[in-house]
Amino acid sequence: MRAEDLDLKELLELDVGGGLIRFAGQRALIFDAVAQGLLRKELIDSFGVRVARGILSRFGYVHGRRMAEAMRSQFKWDSDEDWRKAGARLYSLQGLFTLEPGRISSLASEGGTWRVSYEAEQHLLHLGRAEYPVCWTLCGLASGYLSFAAAKEVYAIEDRCMGQGDPTCHVRLRSAEEWGAEGGDHLSSFKRVELDAALKEVADALKRTERQLRERSRRLIQVAKVAEDPSDIVARSAEMRRIVDLAKTIAKVDSTVLITGESGTGKERIARFVHEQSACADGPFIAVNCGAISESLLESEFFGHVRGAFTGATADRPGLFEAANGGTLLLDEVGEIPLLMQVKLLRALQEREVRRVGENRSRPINVRIITATNKELGAEVVAKRFREDLYYRLKVVELPVPPLRQRREDILPLARLLLAEAALHMKRPVEGFSAPAADRLLGYSWPGNVRELANVMERAVAVATGRRVDVADLPPEVRLAPPAPVAVGAIRALKDIEREYILATLEASRGNRTRAAKSLGIGVATLHRKLRLYRSSRRIEGIPPKRKSME
Repeated sequence: MRAEDLDLKELLELDVGGGLIRFAGQRALIFDAVAQGLLRKELIDSFGVRVARGILSRFGYVHGRRMAEAMRSQFKWDSDEDWRKAGARLYSLQGLFTLEPGRISSLASEGGTWRVSYEAEQHLLHLGRAEYPVCWTLCGLASGYLSFAAAKEVYAIEDRCMGQGDPTCHVRLRSAEEWGAEGGDHLSSFKRVELDAALKEVADALKRTERQLRERSRRLIQVAKVAEDPSDIVARSAEMRRIVDLAKTIAKVDSTVLITGESGTGKERIARFVHEQSACADGPFIAVNCGAISESLLESEFFGHVRGAFTGATADRPGLFEAANGGTLLLDEVGEIPLLMQVKLLRALQEREVRRVGENRSRPINVRIITATNKELGAEVVAKRFREDLYYRLKVVELPVPPLRQRREDILPLARLLLAEAALHMKRPVEGFSAPAADRLLGYSWPGNVRELANVMERAVAVATGRRVDVADLPPEVRLAPPAPVAVGAIRALKDIEREYILATLEASRGNRTRAAKSLGIGVATLHRKLRLYRSSRRIEGIPPKRKSME
């Protein structure tokens, strides 16, 4: 057999009924070129060029050696040179590239040229022109095939590539010794140990990014002038300081933590704080909302499944417990888990192992469990909607996060922090609050807690016309809310409370003094007198003018 005798019609076997495809006697698969290009883009976007190149080069190298071995056993060659040349001929027949016109093989012992590379084409399509050669899989194929054929390691490295604007792709072929220092990082792409090192670099980079995000949060706190707080969590109130101190203490031990509190109080932030202060801070932090997953999928999501376990399970898949190994798993809204699943969750917590759906063996897990809920689980136990044994297993340590209305000392520091974050995100020069706006923030009851405060700050940054947020920049429910009761020790003068209430009522009446007086239960003359008093004492600005047509 000579290389030029290879014919696609003879090499390709199609089993129409069974769906099997064979190429050169070996089972083959057909993949869409665009799908390969999208995979390349995803690898580069997710892991960077170095890791993507290593994966694709290594895949090509292994595939090339396998093809050389199959061709050696499948055909009787006239010479080893024909066997060697057959590689380029085969890959051309498979549509990976085209050879130079009139050439059976474009790869001589020192290298060669190929045209219309599918890799260069896909890289240009999805990523644009590169500043480096991009035919990584093809170089791997040539390296693997020729390494097996030559019985020594031979590496193909591109020095010209259509993916970087050259008219053709050209590779040079040398052994590792011949490449020497010139091979540099190119040769490392073909080695598994170098690929592992590159992946480790990606993991380290992700950890560095996490640290940078934490540092960014600290800088935001400084910008917002709340640097005196004891942690990344704003905690001026005595109750929140107690929660933060307890969280720091329990973070050092591997205990199950139950975080309770109303919706929007920042339970997930407390959970992240416990994770960041713990020994597993370098591990993953995975949060899942149990109420957002249907009952039929909960077990698979938690523990994973094996291929064929149920309809649609086309491959093995680890669950969240396995994915969080070495780190922390937050089960938010744990009170929404149905009773049957509670039994399986309790077993996983007690045995420290999980069993994938459809699998017989158990897998050990090393993960810290933190749960959170806005329900009163004690009452759920009494109502038989939550298992008592699971309740006590989760409630080893409880962190009750108080609502924002009970930690009024935290409102302004939190508002400043959230305002600084929103201003940084929107690139707007908003730096703080006017005194009346700050009063409104302190006077509002915040039923949506910290989540509502964050949304209000985002809105304020979006609509503010100056460097400070004013009353007009706040939403109506905050702007028009009557003053909230104040705690003992922070009692304000009755005349100040009266003034704020009168002005809020006047604003709610859209400046109609007759309507405002009626709502207040006072005469219009009395209202006029008080407004004149406020204006003369310069207590307020912008009192709506008297509307003669209405009064």
